[in-house]
Amino acid sequence: MTDVVAHRALIERLEVEAAQAPGRYRAKVALLALAGFAVLSGALLLALGVSVGLVLLLVAISPLLLLKLFKVVWIPVAFGWMLLRSLWIRFEAPWGYRLDKHEAPALQAEVERLRRQTGAPRLHGIIINRELNAAAATVPRALGLFGHRHYLVLGLPLMQALDPQQFASVIAHEFGHFGGGHGRFGGWVYRVRASWDRVLAQLQARRSWTSGAFVRFFRWYAPYFNAYSFVLARNQEYEADAMAARVAGARVAGEALIRVNLGSERLSQDFWPGLQRRDAVEAAPPMLMYRDMADSLRQPHEDDARRLQRMLARPAGHDDTHPTLAQRLSALAVAPALVPPPARSFAEAYLGELLPRLEQDFSEQWRRQVELDWRESHRLHAVDTKRLAELEAMEVRDAQATVEHARLSEALVPGVDALALYRQALAQAPADPFVHYRLGVLMLEAGNAAGVAHLRRAISLDAQCRESALQHLSWYYRERGDAAGQDEIAMEWQQMQDARLRGHHARNELGAKDAFLAHDLDADTLAELRGVLDVQGSVSQAWLARKALPGDDGGVPHYVLLVAWRGMFYSEDARLKKLVDAIELPGTFIVFAGSRQYRAVARRLRKAVGDPVYRK
Repeated sequence: MTDVVAHRALIERLEVEAAQAPGRYRAKVALLALAGFAVLSGALLLALGVSVGLVLLLVAISPLLLLKLFKVVWIPVAFGWMLLRSLWIRFEAPWGYRLDKHEAPALQAEVERLRRQTGAPRLHGIIINRELNAAAATVPRALGLFGHRHYLVLGLPLMQALDPQQFASVIAHEFGHFGGGHGRFGGWVYRVRASWDRVLAQLQARRSWTSGAFVRFFRWYAPYFNAYSFVLARNQEYEADAMAARVAGARVAGEALIRVNLGSERLSQDFWPGLQRRDAVEAAPPMLMYRDMADSLRQPHEDDARRLQRMLARPAGHDDTHPTLAQRLSALAVAPALVPPPARSFAEAYLGELLPRLEQDFSEQWRRQVELDWRESHRLHAVDTKRLAELEAMEVRDAQATVEHARLSEALVPGVDALALYRQALAQAPADPFVHYRLGVLMLEAGNAAGVAHLRRAISLDAQCRESALQHLSWYYRERGDAAGQDEIAMEWQQMQDARLRGHHARNELGAKDAFLAHDLDADTLAELRGVLDVQGSVSQAWLARKALPGDDGGVPHYVLLVAWRGMFYSEDARLKKLVDAIELPGTFIVFAGSRQYRAVARRLRKAVGDPVYRK
């Protein structure tokens, strides 16, 4: 809790400093940003100096001296090479459909017009994705030491929800993040913040002993820099809004903000839940889902006025650099009001023949992702409907049946009083985690603070619901402007993510300190494993163990299979991959041979489990 509270206190102190002495504050942010680059550049120079400089120096002195000292020289050279490899991080361009230079010429001309008008740097590409969003994306070159590549990411649903003027203001806003006009320093800080977060994520995922020091540094530095630059990043949102207002007009920029925020609420509360309910009556997902989404976003909704008022009342927090909708509209001097749907969308005006193709392609991508789950959900709906009828026919239900009745009624019966049903279920099943979870969610949605205790009880009874429960708690505290509650959830979320990262590494790495346990597999599973090893024919012996994992790892077992090879072979990696592809175990697993760097691990595993589970 201390780190989160300190983070918020630092931001609050810096907000005062930025208002009283803006020049000094900006200088501190710049120096802190340069400190991160100094660490990276220093490490790279050290690696090059150690690995290349030493060899060149000895060659310049005497090639014969290099040969004589080779047994000593290779150690610093190898260290330098490993240091370089640990920092060799490749950043990919944003996901989506990248426009060819000849595609959608009207769109590309409009983007180029807005780029020139805002003074933004040249783009490396325009990417269209499936999100109700737009983004100024920067991809670091050499960890950001040699600048960034700039991409404009445009969400197709957003292009379909706004008219041409409104979406032009969105593009101008994103170009404002690149630092056009008078906001170059803010744009630079915006890119640096994103770079440090991506560097940390990549280093954590890689995790080698040479990158360990950089992980520790950036785990401290990236959040600290984010906190220090938070005020500037939030001000940069205002500057980007001001850029949108200069290009498209304040009223249009404000209308775009309202439409974007309402569209997001409409998707999460109406469209996606409604789409999910369709699997009850439709055996396959719809063919043109993204056209359906566009139609939904273009229609007015009876709840829009209520939603707008709720969004305007939302308090500001320190978990997001974006100001609230009310703050942004106030800065633009625009009165909040509902905005009618566009008569003609930006997508219709500027995408031309590409629009139906993107709708088709994106819908097909989505269909492939959800089709299996959709069909299974459709099948289960029929099963659940039949089961609910059976439960309704019971004169007396036990605790389990009462919980099941509440769950199925909430899912299948429109307008049912689910809260009353779960309260009845709680009386019969006071220790059921699902009942506490649903009670907590429904109470918080109704504004009843008693739901917090139910969600906490659900987490204590079943750790599997922790992530979802924390999301609901975070939403509840954010809606009410409860900073202390948000801090508590943020700390728990970070602890959960850290535990997951430790579990990920534990499942994908082997080390001399690993603890191995008996495998606990039944005879049938072992027989299947032995059959696979027989068919492969390359293994002479195999030992199987279950690896002890760090706490809070989800309860999924992780197995380690040590193999000894038969005969000669060309590539050990190829043999291992062939085995991994053929083996099935009830959990996650890793297969290795006790050669090279894994000899100590192999000895430890054999000592822990004793006899092999397989002999040829």
